[in-house]
Amino acid sequence: MKSYVTQKLIILLIAFISVKGFGSSVYDLKCNLQSEPMGITDTAPCFSWKIHADKRMYKQTAYRILVSTDSSLLIRHRGNLWDSGYIKSDQSVWITYQGKPLEAGRTYYWSVRIKGNDGHYSDWSQPQRFTTGLFNEDDWHNAQWIALEHDRKTLIPAIPAPDDQRILHGQPIGRYKLPLLRKTFRPHGEVRQALAFVSGVGHFEMFINGQKVGQHFLDPGWSKYDKEILYLTFDITTLLKANSNVIGIMLGNGFYNIPNERYYKLTGSYGAPKALVCIQLKYADGHTEYIVSDSSWKALDGPITYSSIFGGEDFDATRIPDGWLCDTYDDSKWQNAICSPIRCKLRSQINNSLIIRQSLPVVTRFKNAKGNWVYDLGQNASGIIRISVRGQKGQSIILRPAELLNDDRSADQRASGSPYYFKYTLGSDQTETWQPQFSYYGFRYIEAESAVPEGEDNPLQLPKIITLEGLHTSNEAQENGTFHCSQPLFNKIYELIDWAMRSNMASVLTDCPHREKLGWQEEAHLMQYSLQYRYDMSSIYPKILNDLHTAQLSNGTIPTIAPEFVRFSGGFEDTPEWGSSFIISNWYLYQWYGDTRLIKELYPDMKRYLYYLKSRSKGHIIAYGLGDWYDIGPNPPGYAQLTSNGVTATAIYYYDTILMRNMAQLLGKTDDVSELTTLADSIKIAYNQTFYHPDKGFYDRNSQTANAISLYLGLTDSSEVPRVLNSLVKDIRQRHNALTAGDIGYRFVLRALERYGRTDVIYDMNSRYDVPGYGWQLAHGATALTESWQAYGSVSNNHFMLGHLMEWLFSGVGGIRQSDSSIAFNDILIAPQIAGQINAARTSYESVYGRIACEWNISDKQYNLTVEIPANTMATVIIPCNNIQLITDYGTPICQKKEIQVLSTTRQETRLRIGSGHYKFAVRPF
Repeated sequence: MKSYVTQKLIILLIAFISVKGFGSSVYDLKCNLQSEPMGITDTAPCFSWKIHADKRMYKQTAYRILVSTDSSLLIRHRGNLWDSGYIKSDQSVWITYQGKPLEAGRTYYWSVRIKGNDGHYSDWSQPQRFTTGLFNEDDWHNAQWIALEHDRKTLIPAIPAPDDQRILHGQPIGRYKLPLLRKTFRPHGEVRQALAFVSGVGHFEMFINGQKVGQHFLDPGWSKYDKEILYLTFDITTLLKANSNVIGIMLGNGFYNIPNERYYKLTGSYGAPKALVCIQLKYADGHTEYIVSDSSWKALDGPITYSSIFGGEDFDATRIPDGWLCDTYDDSKWQNAICSPIRCKLRSQINNSLIIRQSLPVVTRFKNAKGNWVYDLGQNASGIIRISVRGQKGQSIILRPAELLNDDRSADQRASGSPYYFKYTLGSDQTETWQPQFSYYGFRYIEAESAVPEGEDNPLQLPKIITLEGLHTSNEAQENGTFHCSQPLFNKIYELIDWAMRSNMASVLTDCPHREKLGWQEEAHLMQYSLQYRYDMSSIYPKILNDLHTAQLSNGTIPTIAPEFVRFSGGFEDTPEWGSSFIISNWYLYQWYGDTRLIKELYPDMKRYLYYLKSRSKGHIIAYGLGDWYDIGPNPPGYAQLTSNGVTATAIYYYDTILMRNMAQLLGKTDDVSELTTLADSIKIAYNQTFYHPDKGFYDRNSQTANAISLYLGLTDSSEVPRVLNSLVKDIRQRHNALTAGDIGYRFVLRALERYGRTDVIYDMNSRYDVPGYGWQLAHGATALTESWQAYGSVSNNHFMLGHLMEWLFSGVGGIRQSDSSIAFNDILIAPQIAGQINAARTSYESVYGRIACEWNISDKQYNLTVEIPANTMATVIIPCNNIQLITDYGTPICQKKEIQVLSTTRQETRLRIGSGHYKFAVRPF
């Protein structure tokens, strides 16, 4: 009997394992690389997932996807829209939906199960959902744009501030009232789901029964409003009441309407602020009702009396209609909303929104020479201010944010846009809390006028500031990478760059969070690797590329900024190193995330831009534009000083051609591949004939930028690489390891030195406090990366364009890279570089396949390297040792590990090939 019971238990255990799987599971399911996205308008979205596996060398061998209109069906393993069946494939990213047609404004559910190379199946994943947006104009059900006022004078495109008074003869532009919009409605039955599709230009905040919908800030994202406007999708089901409900909307100006008062970098107006709403109510009995914006909505001049993306915000709390967000409020004295048509494309906002990322507390406060109180947050960051204040109804306080202080310790806005301030008027005698809704700035200090901190002498009975804090606003992109090393300076540099990066991650990548807030495009590709190591940029870059596509001119030109609200002159309107983000960023997006959709969609327009550049060339040389902006030369920084414009412009033109050839190969366009190969060869020959000095072994005027960009982009013949590299290193060493390269060149200096094994030079040139660079900026009190290497107070002190070292911290010191043939980190290279006095580093990166980690240290004559490789990928690991007998994994010689393959051994290193899992290598003695 015992034997029979034992046999039955074994049979049951085998059955349990075959059903439940063994040691693997799927997690982090994403649709179009977003978690449960709202507003998907792809009729064939793509699915991705990550795999957890207990065993090493785990590979997926098959998958099965279910998509359903009801999550309960997935629990029963049924997909009424799509059941892929088991597909033999190791693909776990970008799997295209192939089921029944999707409908607009509907939530769908999906689940996946995989089979591994161990022969076992995983459990079914937990159901995930995605919600579609509106596919066409009819899906809006006659919703109309509504406003408080009719449009008056429009000014499109905007014009730069220095010229506008001369052109406009003092006419006021953008002086519209900022409305409150209101609508009540009563559901006609049990609401199963309520979706809201909403836009408000410039920006909106929507409330349902007094509760703000979403946690977003400054939505919708910025766009070229005469060509397209973004809208958002919200699930508001849980906010509705069974009886009466009220919708409230507040509007701000943003870039849609820029008043020419206070500070403005540019002034322009597309018209009065307005909103568009379509609320879809799906009832339990199966019928659907739509609540849309039209003239039946009510409108009133609201409490925001001034709003400017450049000048600040004024809020008068005495003007708040008491209870206006309650369904019992009487709005009979409000006017009916005005229908104000906009004729442009509506696009669902699929990129991440801005959010309040963190609170910055006050570090210290003091009274300045003017008698005003100044609050120091200790950190320069993008953001707004939240205050709690008590005083008498009608009293006002002014808050002036600033990056720097004047000699009298007052707010210094000379380099960041002046005057900019927030003004708050108290609505009662009670304690009130307020924060701006539609404007932000870059600042560390806040100077408070007509107010005093609670507890301080207050003979004039001014309002009392009870609490004050900074609210750091940034894109909600997930943090994907971490870095730390044993050298404190490099950790400080990491933080310095990071603050500038996230301060300039809005709905576009801005140059600075104050005086311009414009999407200058050279940063998009030059800083793309740095950004992607640190944050999930998979939804931001499609927005950037669409902005570039929208901005493209009929002759193929890509402007330097996008959205192109304004066109500057003097080389700022069109320069190859900027516009080429249209090509380069698309390729980088594919390299990091495996997304081919935009390459397919934008290929003809990218090609059009490439041939526009060709039309600007003479003998295959392009010699116009801004060049190596802000390099270090004898004059104040600005236009390139040490490198001819033709060097950087032509080099980038060559790089564009190479990448277009790669994309043509990817898409199977064989004729284009041949044509582009010939063009690239011609550019390379002309470049070397024009700029290379074979007798001297350097390019152009022997600048760091000229030599480095030639080396890294493959323009230098292989036989000449040692000589050009020597010229690059020699220039750096002769300057006592000081850098000179600017905005365009410095990334290529780092890339060339890393590629050719001169990590020692990178370390030395970035380990100094006494010459302009990162250390210099820290020594001069910077807490975010500054616009100039010299940390001048006369320019922006929160600018991320020079932050290229972030890439090296991850790829060099941190040791995490892709192999040359890898896409989306499916083939990883672990190769940490031992640099200078750094004897330990810890780095991680969350790829689309899962977490990659590399941690190394040198201790007690032993080299230790801990590696984590995600399932469904492979990796090559470089160990700085040429004797495999000295290399162990968890204490066991690697030669005894079947899952570790020795690829090669040289005089300096050993290359190992591994699959997924955790590894702990050691070399002793070292």
